[in-house]
Amino acid sequence: MRIAIGIATRGRAAILGETLGDLARQTRPADRILVCHPAPEDVAGLPARFPHVEFLTAAAGACHQRNVIIDHAGDCDAILFLDDDFLCAPDYLAVTERVLAARPDCVVATGTVLADGAKGPGIGVEEGRRILAADRFAGDPLAVQPHFNGYGCNMAVRLAPLRAHGLRFDENLPLYGWYEDLDLSRRLVAHGAVLRMAGARGVHLGTKAGRTPGIRLGYSQVANALYLARKGTYPWNRALRSVARNMAMNLARSLRPEPWVDRRGRLRGNLAALSDLLRGRMHPTRILGL
Repeated sequence: MRIAIGIATRGRAAILGETLGDLARQTRPADRILVCHPAPEDVAGLPARFPHVEFLTAAAGACHQRNVIIDHAGDCDAILFLDDDFLCAPDYLAVTERVLAARPDCVVATGTVLADGAKGPGIGVEEGRRILAADRFAGDPLAVQPHFNGYGCNMAVRLAPLRAHGLRFDENLPLYGWYEDLDLSRRLVAHGAVLRMAGARGVHLGTKAGRTPGIRLGYSQVANALYLARKGTYPWNRALRSVARNMAMNLARSLRPEPWVDRRGRLRGNLAALSDLLRGRMHPTRILGL
């Protein structure tokens, strides 16, 4: 089995360098590592440090960049998509390969996130490494369970069903994507199983540098969920709960927001999306004008 690692990145060369250096610890090395970025400064100094990594240039947008990676991985059987700030346990890729071999029906395999800095102020690189080093998983490394969708920060996708059915990341979800992982997972589930792996473990640092302004993210919290519900990949009950949950959180915390979250910007984005919904013009791509 040939497995590539694919990373879409923008504006975070320093943390990307840490992640690429960390991948050298894999007991089962990737057959290829593909990094897709919009501008030279996104990978400043990295091609010389990592000559084995393939650096691809494409227009900004997580979905578009990941599709470019898919287009360049024609000789591979699977791609492990990682965020540029995801640290893998040394056996992550080895476990993923064994799971994909043992479960030929598996079309998406997502790992176990030991700590997720995206849900808080973020996790430093050294702290993330300490969390990995302290992990003492004693269970079956090949244990899996069905999962609703892969988590885009660490999501392996088998390429055969993607190619057979012409599936790709939806580029109507611009910039950071927001639910692009859910959308592709739910389209692939018609052709196999989406599994969460107990033994493939890692830490998502949730680095805040290079994040999109809050108003855009707030708009996407509403528009992307409803767009996918209309599309049929996100059940309406889940989509509406997601919208309500995010709006309630932004409203409740807008008076005393966390220092690392633009709650007021997100709330403005939520309200802008609802306004566009009433006018019949709400669409995920409208964030490009915000």
